[in-house]
Amino acid sequence: MAFESLSEKLNGIFKKLRGKGRLSQADIKEAMRQVRMVLLEADVSYKVVKDFVKTVSEKAAGQEILESLNPAQMVIKIVNEEMTALMGGQAARLNYSSKVPSVVMVVGLQGAGKTTNTAKLAAFVKKQQNKRPLLAACDVYRPAAIKQLETVGAQVGIPVFQMGQIDPVDIAKAAVEHARRHGNDLVFLDTAGRLHVDEALMDELRRIKAAVEPAEILLTVDAMTGQDAVNAATAFDEALGITGVMLTKLDGDARGGAALSVRAVTGKPIKFAGTGEKLDAIEVFHPDRMASRILGMGDVLTLIEKAEQAVDQKKAAEMADKLMKNRFTLQDYLEQLRSMKDMGSIEDIMGMVPGMDAKALKGAKIDPKAMARTEAIILSMTPKERANPAILNASRKRRIAAGAGTSVVEINRLLKGFDAMNAMVKQMSGTRKGKKMARKMGMFGM
Repeated sequence: MAFESLSEKLNGIFKKLRGKGRLSQADIKEAMRQVRMVLLEADVSYKVVKDFVKTVSEKAAGQEILESLNPAQMVIKIVNEEMTALMGGQAARLNYSSKVPSVVMVVGLQGAGKTTNTAKLAAFVKKQQNKRPLLAACDVYRPAAIKQLETVGAQVGIPVFQMGQIDPVDIAKAAVEHARRHGNDLVFLDTAGRLHVDEALMDELRRIKAAVEPAEILLTVDAMTGQDAVNAATAFDEALGITGVMLTKLDGDARGGAALSVRAVTGKPIKFAGTGEKLDAIEVFHPDRMASRILGMGDVLTLIEKAEQAVDQKKAAEMADKLMKNRFTLQDYLEQLRSMKDMGSIEDIMGMVPGMDAKALKGAKIDPKAMARTEAIILSMTPKERANPAILNASRKRRIAAGAGTSVVEINRLLKGFDAMNAMVKQMSGTRKGKKMARKMGMFGM
C-alpha cells in the first residue's frame, strides 16, 4: 500500500507525543529528530526534509501550542498542514488550450508506465469530463510500443493514431490535424523514453513541443524509483518546462519519497496518480487527502468518490431500502459483491477510513476465484430460489452444485454468510444509529 512504511513510523512518533499530555521544548525537538530520520528513510530529498522539519519545528515550538489543552494534536495538525503544502496545497487540473484540439504531451523515462498511464488518463478525462480524446503513438523506437498503445487504447475505448516508424514530429502534427478533422477535442502524445536522460531524447521532445505547442507537458514518474524520480523530473523540467507530474506505481511504494519531494524540488504540481494495474486505477492527486492518508487520518472524500463511481446511486438507494425492509435477495447480494470488487482491495478501502488499522487487513483482497464461485452458484439458481433461499432443500442444492461446478458445502457456506448478514441488518434496524449504518452499507457495497 502507498506510504505504508512512512505512515506506520510517523504514527508511532505521534503516539508517543499523545502519551505525554504536556509537551516541552525537548519533546518537540526529539519528535522532529525522529520525523527527520523517518522522512530520509522514505527517500525524501535531504533539502526538502531539512526545510520541512525546520518549518514544523518553528510552528510547533510556539507557546500557544505548548500551553494548549492538547498540544500533541496541535503538532499533528501542523505536520498535516505542512505536508499538504509540501505536495502542492490543492489539486491541480489539466491545462487546456483555447483552440481545439488541446494537446497533452506525455513524457518520461522508459519503465515508468508512460504508455499504459497515458491510456488510463485519456479514459479518465473521457469519463469524468466528457472529452473526446485521441491517443497518438509517437514512440517509434521501443519495440512493440505502437502495438501496446493500440491494445490499451482498444481496452479503454479510445482511438489510436499511428503512422509507423517515421519522424515523431511529423506524427504529432498529423495527429493534431486528424483530431481536428474527426472531432477529437484532446490529443495525448505518447512520446519516446530512454533508460536515462540524454540530449538526443530531449532534442526530439523539444522539436515536438515547438511543432504542436502543447497546453500540457505531463511528466510520468515512477514513484518506486524514489530520489531518482526527482532527479529525472528536474532534468525534464529544465529541458522542456513541464507543467505537471503523473506519479505511477504509487500503490507499490510503501515509502512515498517521490510524492513528497517532486513538487518541492520542481515547483510543478503532481496532477494524477496511478494506483494499480487496472486501466481505471488512476485518480486526481489531492495533496490534502494524501497527507491525511499518510498521517492515518483516512480519506473519506476519495472513498465516497470511489463508491459513487462503482455504485449506481439509484440502485444503492434501492439496496439500502431492501436491507432495511428485510427484502434483500441473493441476486442483490451478488450485485453488491460486484460493486465492492470494483472499488479495489479491502486494504486500500480500509486505509481511507479514519481510525481504521489497514495494516491488520494487509493482503486482504476479494478472491477472484471465490467471487467466480459465488457468481456461478447464484446464477445456477432459479429466480424463485434467489428471491427465497429458504426453499433450497437437499435436492435443489445438489442440482445447483452440479450446475455451478462446485459442492453442496460451498452452497451452505454462502447461504450461512447471507443469513448472518441479514440477521445483523435486522438487528441494526432496531436503532436509529443502526438504520443509518444500514443505509451506508447499501451505498458502499456492504
